[in-house]
Formats: sequence, structure tokens, C-alpha cells
Amino acid sequence: MDRLLSMRVFARVVDEGGFAAAARALDMSPPVVTRLVVDLEEHLGTRLLQRTTRRLSLTEAGQIYLNRVRNILQDIDEADAVTSSHTTELAGLLRLHAPPVLASYVIAPLLADFRQRYPKILLEIEVESVREPPIEDFDITLLGADENFDADVVARKVIDSEAILVASPAYLNHHGHPMTPQDLTQHHCLRLKQPQGRTRLWRVWCPEQPENPVEIDIQPVLLANHTDTLLRATLDGAGITSVSMDLVAPYLGRGELVRVLAPWITGRLTMYAALPSRKFIPRRTRVFLDFLIEQTRLQTAKALNACTAAQT
Repeated sequence: MDRLLSMRVFARVVDEGGFAAAARALDMSPPVVTRLVVDLEEHLGTRLLQRTTRRLSLTEAGQIYLNRVRNILQDIDEADAVTSSHTTELAGLLRLHAPPVLASYVIAPLLADFRQRYPKILLEIEVESVREPPIEDFDITLLGADENFDADVVARKVIDSEAILVASPAYLNHHGHPMTPQDLTQHHCLRLKQPQGRTRLWRVWCPEQPENPVEIDIQPVLLANHTDTLLRATLDGAGITSVSMDLVAPYLGRGELVRVLAPWITGRLTMYAALPSRKFIPRRTRVFLDFLIEQTRLQTAKALNACTAAQT
């Protein structure tokens, strides 16, 4: 008896709900599928499935065995995929999905270096803002989420970040630096649109004391539902805005933006790379993920150093 084949057939019978359906899915004859499951039961000395003319169900032993079999089959498949990937050239199409702000400020600045390292990998990037991105249609889908993110997806954390307050040197030279959160009421504030009733309130806190937030009642001079618009206006000197540290890391590092009210923050954010499945991840996907995480964290570390140097 080919025990591995019998395990796969048994799991497929359960998934398909019957021997005939499993036979069609596996391109095998129904008698062969039946025989393999019967042989497996005889080998184990116990019945795995209850069979009637109307339905198929797992026995208690069958449920326990199925849980173990699924783990075993997944481990075998992943081991085969990892081994095969070492003999596969780093080439082919890599499809990415990202919202506009992550595509512009995270992905785009990395493309030249990535292409230089892996010239045979073709990147195809779909840029759009959707509430539920089609994760199963792409090799990698970038997601930005707050600390309460708990979606049922296969996702790898790229970086944790903080939402900080920033302004251009030109704006600060003209209007001065806010010294306390309450000073924001005297400044030109640029805000991302919030749910009704939250537009004027800006909630800030120190990372060391998250239990003591301060809510500032401001009158924004600009509201937008587009982070890129707010960031562009901030760079041009329109005022102070809140943005994720990893997005503005290059601007902070070059001195085009300045952090204000450090160490106060307006939120904690995480960027995830969602994958369609844990199985058979192509090697080109793995190397891009590793590169993305490495470079994003490096840029953020540089920005933090630049902020620290500017404050001393």
C-alpha cells in the first residue's frame, strides 16, 4: 500500500464529500479510490468513515487522523516546494497589489535596486484603493492597518510604525514650532478625513504613556481622503499633518520634512504583506518580501536617526 497516496485520497474524499467526487477530482476511478481508503482503514485497524447510502461522515478516530494527515501533507508539500525553489531560477512574473500611498512611498523607491539585483523578475503592480483587496489574485498584497488588525488572511508583517506629526522647514520657519500638543490649535493642520464627529479632534499621546492621551480640538485648514495629497501639501509648506513614519522616512532623512512634537504620536500602524496561500510560495516572492522588509526597516531606522540628530 502506498500510504502517502492513501492519505491524500482519504483527505480528498472528506473534502469532496464522497468517493465519486474525489475520484473525479483526482482523475482516478471510484473503485481505486474506495480501495485505497479501505486499505488505509485495514492498515490502521479502525474505521475512518461512516458510509451510508445518503451521506458520508467521519468517525471520531477519522477526525483525529484527518487533522494529523493534513499537517503531514502540508509539511511534505512545503518541503518539496522549498527544495524545488533552490533549483528554480529567480525569474518570472511577480504580481503585486497595493493602495496608492504604499505603491508611491514604499514600493516605487525600491524598484531600481530590486531590478538591479534580480533583473529577470518582472514586476506587475496593480495600484488601487479597495476595502477588500483580491488577495487570492496576486502574489503579494500590501495592507496598511492599525494595531487592532485581525483579518483572517495569510500575512507577513513588514514593519511596525508610528504615525507622527511633520511639517516642512519652510512652514516652521514662518509659523514656528509647536511646543505642546495644545499649540496645534494655533497652527495650520492638514487632516485625513475621519468618521463624522472626529474631524476636529486630534488624539495624541506619548509612547511611554499610551494610557494618557490628549485630544486637541483643532480647526483643519485642509481635509482630504488621500494621504498623498496631504503629504504633497505638507512638503510644499501648507501646514502640519500626521503620517506614518515609514512613509516619510526618506523625506525626514533628507531634511525635506521635520518631525514636530516628538515624542508625541497620533497612532500605531503596521504594514503587512498578504499572501494567497502558505503553500508553494515561489522563490521570487520570498526574495521580494525579504528585500521589502530589509529596505523598509533600514529607511525607517535612518529617519529615526535623522530625527534624533535634529533634536540634539
